[in-house]
Amino acid sequence: MSPSQITAVAGPEGHDRPATPGARRGSGSERPLPLRRRGSRRIQESRVDRMFLFCTYLLLCTFLAVVLLPLLNIVASSFSDPIAVSSGRVLFWPVEFSLRGYEVALSSPQIITGFLNSLFYTVFGTLISVTFTIALAYPLSRKSLFGRGPLIGVVIFTMLFSGGLIPTYLVVQELGMINTRWALIIPQAIGVWQVVIASTYFRTMIPDELYEAAQLDGCGDLRFLWKVALPLAKPMVAVIALMYAIAQWNSYFDALLYLKDADLYPIQLVLRNILILNTSPGGMTDTAQMLERQQLADLLKYSLIVIASVPVLLIYPFVARYFTKGIMIGAIKG
Repeated sequence: MSPSQITAVAGPEGHDRPATPGARRGSGSERPLPLRRRGSRRIQESRVDRMFLFCTYLLLCTFLAVVLLPLLNIVASSFSDPIAVSSGRVLFWPVEFSLRGYEVALSSPQIITGFLNSLFYTVFGTLISVTFTIALAYPLSRKSLFGRGPLIGVVIFTMLFSGGLIPTYLVVQELGMINTRWALIIPQAIGVWQVVIASTYFRTMIPDELYEAAQLDGCGDLRFLWKVALPLAKPMVAVIALMYAIAQWNSYFDALLYLKDADLYPIQLVLRNILILNTSPGGMTDTAQMLERQQLADLLKYSLIVIASVPVLLIYPFVARYFTKGIMIGAIKG
């Protein structure tokens, strides 16, 4: 019997029961009543609601196009012929497919060195930054901390008023970190914004009753942080780790200031130097060579953007699932 043939007939006790075709009640025959599927009724949307949904979808599609179309143009241009790129004939699909830009970019021996340096800065910089941030944010989240209010004020003050470029450079110089890897890790180890996010999460999501129960079982502060608070704060840790990692990977201005040895350059600074080197005429007087170099420089811009963005695009899917919970962490400040 198909589902459409299932009928409901009121039984003697008043309960619905399935009945076979042709079932009778009392002396008269009745036509079987079709069961109403649960959830089949829909609330009628008003014209205003439909207009609001239409505007919402239109706005979201516009934002998607604003973000997606430039990315498609960059990727398509990186796989196109240099002449097609310079003439502006590339939109969202490669024209005269070519790997010339990637061949030139990856033929530089500094590319591998730059990748390894950026990987070191990103991994160790993120690990140190997350450790320092949690070490500062967790005590600030405890109401029992002595002098908690003034300490929070000092932390917020550094976010509103920074020391500036020259004082920061002098401090790094006095600490002997010029032309060392630590110059790209230690000065940016703690971000005040991330401290506020982590402190807010610990204060709002880890109840005091949980800490008191752990204390009754003989759990100290460090053990409570490691065994209880951090496992419950995985979304927050993932969010601030991604923030620090992206900032470290894309950072090149600090390397431009503090590093002199080319073997310490991150990938962003290496790509910048390659782009400038291919843009500079270099004493050439031949118009054809200058035109070819300009076309190659136009192509390299897109290829270098793709090369520098691939690691971040590979990392993002692994932490995106935490964003469902972690993206609202910073919504409430305290």
